[in-house]
Amino acid sequence: MDYRSESTETLRNKCAACFRQFNRKEHLVEHMKISHHSRHEPMCGICKKHCRSFESLREHLIGPLPKQECKNIFSILGCRFCLTILDNSNSRRAHEGRCQFSGVNAGLLARLANLGIHDKLSIDTGRTRGPQVVALACKMVGGGSDGSLDLCARVCIIDEYENIIFHTYVKPTIPVTNYRYETTGIRPEYLREAMPLKQVQKRIQEFLCNGEPMWKIRPKGSRARILVGHGLDHDLDRLQLDYPATMIRDTTQYPPLMKTSKLSNSLKYLTQAYLGYDIQIGIQDPYDDCVATMRLYMRMRGQNHVKEDYPLANNFDLYRQSELERMSPEELLDISRSDYYCWCLDS
Repeated sequence: MDYRSESTETLRNKCAACFRQFNRKEHLVEHMKISHHSRHEPMCGICKKHCRSFESLREHLIGPLPKQECKNIFSILGCRFCLTILDNSNSRRAHEGRCQFSGVNAGLLARLANLGIHDKLSIDTGRTRGPQVVALACKMVGGGSDGSLDLCARVCIIDEYENIIFHTYVKPTIPVTNYRYETTGIRPEYLREAMPLKQVQKRIQEFLCNGEPMWKIRPKGSRARILVGHGLDHDLDRLQLDYPATMIRDTTQYPPLMKTSKLSNSLKYLTQAYLGYDIQIGIQDPYDDCVATMRLYMRMRGQNHVKEDYPLANNFDLYRQSELERMSPEELLDISRSDYYCWCLDS
């Protein structure tokens, strides 16, 4: 047997993204069809390996079983927050200083908001350049006989500059049996004269749609606002509010920020690992959660990815199997597209 020719054939069938090797070209083609590798995936700045998530990339660089060569270089030139590789150690220190956020200091505005209603929700009838982005977070108290039913009792919305647009306590529609004071800081008197849930829902719905009928909202060219949050499915359900999935940016469902393909990271972990500060210690403020999710969104949106034609298209259907098998691994990667909407496309 000619081992040299076998080795050459295996290298020719090596995935250009994840570096997995295959004995036959048809197996590589099948792998590319189902893996959805693309230029939007997190990538090691040293060996150029693509990873499904930043968590996988972190494991590759500094995990229990990292690639040793990459680990050695990353320890000198790598930013521990965004995982970028810099040109030299001085550049790394300067970059890391900019990359790490300080904890939220909401100042007087947030302290006033904590006292009651802060409402700057408005319909923007003018055509601003690009969709406006807002972040939403809720805090829940408990209802039901055992206090385990989540009831929205406080909601906050901020703009992309971290200014509070809307804050209010919310009066639930059923009795509260557990105020969860240790984490919410909410007392019964805060909710007695609070804004009713139906009114909160109506105000937020109108603000998000921004004067556009729900059925008319589209990802591009719409006046409706992009909504950022963590666990928005749950928050919107507790607010009894519907909003198109195409306008939602949820850090629990964005593949690059997830732990695995089916398991999300907590907002507390994401903030500590990728922003460099701690949240949700003691009594929790929804403003802090809004700021953390907005910062994560802005960092993901700012990723400098190669622009692609039809970034969500399935290009493999445009070619015959024989044509695909004649392509090099790099050519297969060039036509491969992501199976999720990359937030860099919002910019």
